[in-house]
Amino acid sequence: MKKTITLLTLSTALLLSCGKEKKEVTTTEPAIAVKVSGISTDHNSAYVSASGKIEAENSANVSTRMMGYVTKVHVKVGQKVTAGQLLVSINNTDLQAKKAQVDAAILQATAAYTNAKKDFDRFTALYNQQSASQKELDDMTSRYEMAKASLEGAKQMRNEVVAQFSYANITAPFSGEVTNTFIKEGDMANPGMPLVSIEGASQLQVTAMVSESDITAIHNEMAARILVKSTQQKLNGKVIEVSGSAKNTGGQYLVKINLNNAGSKVLSGMFVNVQFPLPIQKQTPTTPSDKVIVPESALVHQGQLTGIYTIGSENTAILRWLRIGKTYDNQVEVLSGLSSNEQYIVSAEGKLYNGVKVKID
Repeated sequence: MKKTITLLTLSTALLLSCGKEKKEVTTTEPAIAVKVSGISTDHNSAYVSASGKIEAENSANVSTRMMGYVTKVHVKVGQKVTAGQLLVSINNTDLQAKKAQVDAAILQATAAYTNAKKDFDRFTALYNQQSASQKELDDMTSRYEMAKASLEGAKQMRNEVVAQFSYANITAPFSGEVTNTFIKEGDMANPGMPLVSIEGASQLQVTAMVSESDITAIHNEMAARILVKSTQQKLNGKVIEVSGSAKNTGGQYLVKINLNNAGSKVLSGMFVNVQFPLPIQKQTPTTPSDKVIVPESALVHQGQLTGIYTIGSENTAILRWLRIGKTYDNQVEVLSGLSSNEQYIVSAEGKLYNGVKVKID
């Protein structure tokens, strides 16, 4: 009898608890006010997009043609330099010895030339007076020409030595900023080995790689929009070079754009997104005019997934995963996941989650 009463008591408690849980589940929350928008379809213009990098218009890795120990590095990374400023000094003791030898050879050749010229002038006068034979004049003429040639050869040898001194004292080829130094004092400099890297700071440009399906739409003097990824700064530019070959660039074509309004926050080496606006008559099959475009602010990111909230049955928010394409300023192309007759939530006055009740303002 006691066992039966106990079982009845437990059954009654379970029924009461289930009833309470059911009541809590059916409790409704207030709907979240949201704003929705239809699918934005671009019918007016198209873009060719590409990735690129900012670089200096003038840049050089300065090297030398001679071998020797580095005696002094006169600049540091980040230092501003002017054209002709001394950058690196290389030991030139052997060149100084060679120059001394050449100077001595010039003195010797000069003395021989002076003596030969006097003899030539003397025998020329004697020949005119018929006091010297033709053979004697010819010998003096030959001697004079040889002395003259020897002196000229010694002078050219000195020019060669003087020219080699420029490879011992490395100077800046243009004004700019030192971006790297590859050697230090005591290192051995070898011919062709980079010593210092310099970039001109007066003008920056963007180097972009454009795919083969889009390159035919790009031409010189074409306007371009540049978005700096790190700072979100927007710049304007103009195409100055379009490569006609992708032989050494892996199927991508090199395009260079001059920057019109680069500020102090834009530095060489920054990565950018480049957009080339195309008029309707120049749209290509790869850039159709009926792209499905949504604002980037309406997207939801969870890890590597990108989605957007749509309106489901009974006015509930439904999270829809998307496959997105190119970015146009603050808008994103949707490749799949949305159809042209669906609406999506642009903004909400509360926290959205899958299945929450919403009301459209």
